[in-house]
Amino acid sequence: MKTEDAMRVPFLDLTIQYKTLKKEMDRKILDVVESQKFILGQEVTELEEKLASYTKTRFAIGVSSGSDALIVSLMSLGIGKGDAVVTTPFTFFATVGAIVRVGAKVVFCDIDETTYNMDPDKLEEAIHDGTKKCPDSKVKAIIPIHLYGQCADMDRISASAAKYGLSVVEDAAQAIGAAYPSSSGTKNACGMGDMGILSFFPSKNLGGYGDGGMILTDKEDLAEKAKILRVHGAQNKYFHDLIGGNFRLDAIQAAVLQVKLAHLDDWTRKRQKNAIFYDKLLKDSGLIARGIVKVPQAVYKQSGIPNYHVYNQYVVRAEKRDELQRFLGSKGIGSAVYYPLSLHLQNCFSSLGYKERDFPETEKASGEVLALPIFPELSVDQQEYVVSCMEEFYKGT
Repeated sequence: MKTEDAMRVPFLDLTIQYKTLKKEMDRKILDVVESQKFILGQEVTELEEKLASYTKTRFAIGVSSGSDALIVSLMSLGIGKGDAVVTTPFTFFATVGAIVRVGAKVVFCDIDETTYNMDPDKLEEAIHDGTKKCPDSKVKAIIPIHLYGQCADMDRISASAAKYGLSVVEDAAQAIGAAYPSSSGTKNACGMGDMGILSFFPSKNLGGYGDGGMILTDKEDLAEKAKILRVHGAQNKYFHDLIGGNFRLDAIQAAVLQVKLAHLDDWTRKRQKNAIFYDKLLKDSGLIARGIVKVPQAVYKQSGIPNYHVYNQYVVRAEKRDELQRFLGSKGIGSAVYYPLSLHLQNCFSSLGYKERDFPETEKASGEVLALPIFPELSVDQQEYVVSCMEEFYKGT
C-alpha cells in the first residue's frame, strides 16, 4: 500500500476514463462538429436504437436531461392538475420536482431499510393516504426509484399499480443495466413500467459531457407522444398539436454516449468487483461485526443475475456519519451523502403537509448513509486506504 502522504482518493475521477477513450472520443466529437448537425439527427437516432436494445425495450427517446425525461414521461401519460403521483421521499429532487412541475400532487411512500427503494408493504397504504391527503386529486401513477443501482421490487409494485389502475414510471437514473428477477423472467431497469427514464449526468455509470436523458417504453403511442413533446409539441415544424417544450438531446452528447456505451458492461463489472472487495475489507476490519458499519445488500444476488446491482454508488450505513465524512476528507478521501434531508422535510415541499417521523426509514437513512468511492478505475491500494482510515476513525469506539 502507498503511504498516506502519497494517497488521495477522489470520490469520482473521470479524467482516467477520458484518457483511455481520448482518441476515439475526440474523433467522434470532431465528426459532429464537422457535420454542423447539432440538434437530434443521426447520432441521437443511433443512440436511441442502441439503448432500446440494451434495455430490452421497444422505443427510446433522447431528451435533454434525466429531470426532463421524468417531466416528459408524466406529460406523455397525461398527468397534471387534479392528479397525484406516489413516490418516495428518499431520492434526488428531480423525481418530486417533475411531479410538481406538471401540476400534480405528491404522495410519499416510505422506503425499505435494506434496499432504500420503495417499500411494497407500505405502497397500498400510501395510495389510500393519497386519497385522504389530496381529496381534490386522484392518484394516477407511481414512480419507483431504482436507487444507487439496484431495482425496486417491481413485481409487487406493478401488482399494486394494476390493482388500482395506475401507470408506472421507473426512475432508473442511477441504474442503467440493472436487472430484476421478475416472475415473468429477468427484466432490465426501464423495461417493467409503462415508461422508464435514464440520466446521463456526467457522474452516472453512463455519463455524458453535460446533461442528457432517455425515455424508454414498450408502448408506441407513448413513444410517439414523447417525441412530439420534446420538440415543443410539433410533429411537423411550426404546426403544434400539443404544448411541449425544448427537451431535445444534443448530437454531441449522443456521440459521446455511443462511445461510452460500448464500455459500459466492462465498467459495471469493475464496479461490482470493487463492491465485493469493499465488502471483504469491511468484514475483515471487524466494523461490520461490531455493528458500526453496514454494507449495501444486493438483494437479488442469489438469483444468479450478473447485473443485480450496478453500483452507481456504494453506500454504507455508518455510526457518527458526519464526523466520519469529515475525517475521511481530512485524509484526502472523497465521499458523499445521498441524501442528507429527505424530500418531505424540504422547505419547498412544506405545503404537502408532511412532518418529522412520518417516514421513519427514510429519515433514519438520511442520517446514516455515506457513499464511498466506487468508480471503475479505483485501485486496490485506494480501497485499502479508505477502509484503513475508517478503522482509524472508529478505533476505540
